[in-house]
Parts: sequence; structure tokens; C-alpha cells
Amino acid sequence: MDELIQKYQAVRDKMLAYRFASFIISWDSQTEAPSGSFEARAKHVGILSEESYKFSTSQETIDLINQLYEKRSELDDVLRYEIQEAKTSIEKLKKVPMHEFVEYMSLLAQSENIWAKAKNNNDWASFEPILEKIVAFLRKYIVYIETPKLKGYDVLLDEYEKGMTMKEYDKFFDTIKTDLVPFVKEVTSRELEYNNSFEEIPFPIEKQKEFMDYIMKVMDYDLSRGLMKESEHPFTSGMGTTDVRVTNHYYEDNFISSIFSGIHELGHATYEQQVDPKLDSTLSGGGGSMALHESQSRFYENIIGRSLEFWKIHYPALKEIFKKELRGIKVTDFYKHINKSTRSLIRTEADELTYPIHIMIRYDIEKALFNNEIEVKDLPKVWNQKVKEYLDIDVPSDKEGVLQDVHWAGGSFGYFPTYALGSAYASQMFNVMNKDFKVLKSLESKTTKEINTWFKEKLHKYGASMEPKKLFENCV
Repeated sequence: MDELIQKYQAVRDKMLAYRFASFIISWDSQTEAPSGSFEARAKHVGILSEESYKFSTSQETIDLINQLYEKRSELDDVLRYEIQEAKTSIEKLKKVPMHEFVEYMSLLAQSENIWAKAKNNNDWASFEPILEKIVAFLRKYIVYIETPKLKGYDVLLDEYEKGMTMKEYDKFFDTIKTDLVPFVKEVTSRELEYNNSFEEIPFPIEKQKEFMDYIMKVMDYDLSRGLMKESEHPFTSGMGTTDVRVTNHYYEDNFISSIFSGIHELGHATYEQQVDPKLDSTLSGGGGSMALHESQSRFYENIIGRSLEFWKIHYPALKEIFKKELRGIKVTDFYKHINKSTRSLIRTEADELTYPIHIMIRYDIEKALFNNEIEVKDLPKVWNQKVKEYLDIDVPSDKEGVLQDVHWAGGSFGYFPTYALGSAYASQMFNVMNKDFKVLKSLESKTTKEINTWFKEKLHKYGASMEPKKLFENCV
């Protein structure tokens, strides 16, 4: 058994090396790579993807994992679960023809750059062709992977949250459609009175970055194991607990956006940095599922970041940086502003009440797309119709509509519903955490360390070493 495990560890090290190379290439492409480098990059990604595919699906690798799987009762819990997940992952990969997989990975190496240009130029037509190719591959992928129990769009949903299907999500979003949509229309029709004179004032980007430096300290983000850069769409990426990177995006005319995008991504980063370092050399590092990951980002962004208790402590620091811009603005004015419910166009800037509706719009569209009810060419029209139906607002441009998110450019169909599920998880976690200590009162310490510690012990340290359902149950 020891010899088998040693052989597996060598195989796993190589898998992790391929994963690390992919992470570095992706990070570079989204943060600082020259815009003219993407065709060459796609070629290199294709070569790496082919080598990774061949290695992972080789008979030697499969035989080794099968031998360990047959003897799984002799393994410890962490390795047993890892072998089970590796076996499932490789069996799925082997069902996809290698040349199609390689072409798809090369496609993704270009698509996000094409999307970013299309978004900035409000040019749907320039993005549509590559998105058609992405969707075409995923439709074939579904056919390759589906089982009697898992068919159609459910295949993609299961990729991001194991066990969640259209049946479960339909119930979830039906409640939002029935109860939340009319409530939002009622709430947003009311006037909220506060001093909002700062809304039309530009907030210098360098000062926004200075405040994010402050927030990183508040959230105890370890800069010896991480960094923050800029990208078109904020994201978190990394490899193990020693390299956890985040990005943000800054707008002079909307400084609130960078504050909450930053807190959101630092929520993800806190999860990644607090995984047990022993899992770094395994396939069980990182978060347990996307809904669990989004529960962390949404917890810090909304439950903590939009609380009055948080801003009573940290608003003076914000005001010190923006002396001129926030002159005469009280903390209560700022608090009302960041919690004002508005039927807005942009998901990442949506308030907590309307946010699930933005997710429902994307869920409805993805479901229709992979049920073959609509095609890629229909997306702008269907998007605008859904926004009108659920939020009762008109979409003035594709930049503020169908082009606003990076996810589809990255092939992440099935991801969006985990945001709404993660928000629901976060609320339940808060209620349980609050029984152990007064969560909002703990913010008087000027950091989130006590909150971080609770999450580390209940969730983070386990990484992806057990079923997502078990990980969630640990927290509630």
C-alpha cells in the first residue's frame, strides 16, 4: 500500500504542476499580458492541455487510481475522498475526445480577452462568434458526460455544486420570482432620504486603492501569500495557501463598486488562505464547492461589509482618505447609500435585495440555452426581456446587459446559481455563528479576525477534503 501511495503522490505532483501552469497563464492573461499575445498564448495553452490530458487519462494513471480505489477502505478519510473524486474526474475527462478538449482550452485562452474588448466597445457582434463555439462545445460535453440521472443543463450545474439540479434550483428561484420580485418593486418605489451629494463626485482611483490597502489589513489578508491587482472583472485565483491572489476594478464615478468587489474577493481569499497547509500538496486544497466559496464572499461583502457596525468603526478611515469628497457626509448617510435598494443594471453593483433577481435572470437564460430553446444569437434580446420582466427597467446597451459578466467567456455556464445559493448559506452561517459570539460586536476589534477564526475551524481548514454537504453541515 505504501508503494502505491508513493506512486500516486508522484502522479499527483505532476497534476498539480499542470494546474499551477494553467493558473499562472490565466492570471497573467487577465491582469497584464499584452493584448497582442493571445493567439500565441492559445497555442501554448493547447500544448499544455494536451500533455495534461494524456497524462491524466493514461492507462498507468487510471490503473493506479483504480488500485487505490479498490483498497480505499485502507486509506485515511482525506485520501479516500481524494481518490474517489480523482477517479470521477478522470472518468469524465476520458469521455471527451482529446482534440475537442484541447481546442476548447485553446478557445478559452482567447475568449476572455475578446470579451473584455467587446464589453469596452459595446460590441456584441465581436464576441458572439467565440461564444457560439464555447456553447457548441458545452452542448457536446453534456452529451458525453450525461447519465440516466444527470442530463442536459443539470450536467453543468453539477460541475459547480454537486447534487444541485434544475429541480432544486427551480424551487429556489420560484420563491424569488413569487415573493421577492413584487417586494422589490414595492420597496424601490419608496424614496430614501439622506445626504447623497457625494454620488456625482469623482473619487480618485489612487485613493480607492489606498482604502483597499486598509481593508486588506482589516480582513487580515496575508500579503506575504497574496497580492491585489486590477482586471476588467474582479476575481480570486491561486494555488495552495501560499499563493492566493485577488483583483479589483476601479471606477472614478462609482467608488462603492471597488469597495464591495474588494471585500467580496477578499472573502474568497480568506477561505483559500485558511485551508490546512497540509492539503496544499493534494488535490483537496481550495474551497469545498462554489456555493460554499460564494457563501464566504457574500458573507463578508453583505453581512459584514454592509453593516452599520462595520462602518461605525471604518468610516473615519474612509473619510480621512476622501476628506474633500465626503465632507459633510455622516456615517448614517453612507450606510443608507450602500444599502439603498435600486433596480439597477449591473449584477456586481446590485444591493442585497435585488441581487438574487440578477442571478435568476442568468439562470433562466442558461437553462433555455442548454435546453435548446434559444441560441447564442438570441442572448441580447432575451437578456433585455428578462431584465424588463423582473426588474422593470430597460437595458440601454449590451455593455450594461449581456456583456457585463466574464463568466460565459470563461465557459462557466452553471456557475451563476451558486451565488444565490451561497447568499442563502451565508445567512444560515451568520445565525449559527452569532450563537457562539456576537458577530457584529466583534467588529469593534477593528478586524475580522474572530470571524475568520470561526470559519477556519468550521469550514476553511478542511478545504475540499469531504462532501460539500458535510462541510456545510459543519457550519450550521
